[in-house]
Amino acid sequence: MFINVVIAVIVLLAIFVFASIKILPEYERGVMFTLGRMTGVKGPGIFLVIPVIQKMIKVDMRVTVMDVPAQEVISRDNVSVQVNAVVYFRVIEANKAIVEVENFYAAISQLSQTTLRSVLGQHELDDMLAEREKLNAHIQEILDRQTDAWGVKVANVEIKQVELDESMTRAIARQAEAERSRRAKIINAEGELQAAENLRAAARELSHEPQAMQLRYLQTLLDMGNNENATIVFPLPMDLIEPLLKSARRTDDGNRDAGSGAQ
Repeated sequence: MFINVVIAVIVLLAIFVFASIKILPEYERGVMFTLGRMTGVKGPGIFLVIPVIQKMIKVDMRVTVMDVPAQEVISRDNVSVQVNAVVYFRVIEANKAIVEVENFYAAISQLSQTTLRSVLGQHELDDMLAEREKLNAHIQEILDRQTDAWGVKVANVEIKQVELDESMTRAIARQAEAERSRRAKIINAEGELQAAENLRAAARELSHEPQAMQLRYLQTLLDMGNNENATIVFPLPMDLIEPLLKSARRTDDGNRDAGSGAQ
């Protein structure tokens, strides 16, 4: 009988010791509570937890990726959009994450959703589409400041997608097309202005040398004559026939003078 009692005690003691041994990996910590009071943080490695008297709550210290569900946001220019995001955070003080907040994951999720709506609602649609990095940094700063009391560090926030309704998508497409047309017209006008300035400068240079003008004219005729199938009609330069016109006028004046003398 005595032997049976001893064996039973030994078995119970072994079960008690086995239940007391806890092993935590490198990425986990155990927040210890002794008779209801927080008495420290254990891990990683092996340690003892006294059953009934002590209680341990595990906390994962790795970076956690949390999806923020799509939120309906009204931008400052009264455009309704659906925006979703992703938040990267990690617990840096396990005791605060357990003692200061009931469920830090749910708390961060709700805080992320409200902050996303609040921050994006202060900006226009163009800012949401063109300045995501700035908005990401702003949201991350607000979340990190709010979660510091919970022992949580928000490392990064990324806005994943900004969804517009179909009518707004068509309006933005029309606006982009109009912007491209405007830029094309500006570039074309600038090109014509530069070409006009160059032609004016070339004409100014050619005006100083009449021979250069004649050579340019002949070169143009030569270039036009390379096409055998073309019919070319060109004006005769007055500089070439001016001597003939002067000679004809002198002859005509001489004839009139001779006729007047005969009378």
